[in-house]
Amino acid sequence: MTKKDNTRIPVGMAGLVRYGDEPKEGIKIKPEHIVAFTVGIIVLEVILKFLG
Repeated sequence: MTKKDNTRIPVGMAGLVRYGDEPKEGIKIKPEHIVAFTVGIIVLEVILKFLG
């Protein structure tokens, strides 16, 4: 009979990404600003449609 090798492989993160560890670089834009900008574009398009 042969002996079994009792070494274990480390589990690690199993392919999962930890987003909290990623660098916090780039432009920070609040969601409220995105909504306000979008509404502004829509209002501008409606105004230009009625004027043209």
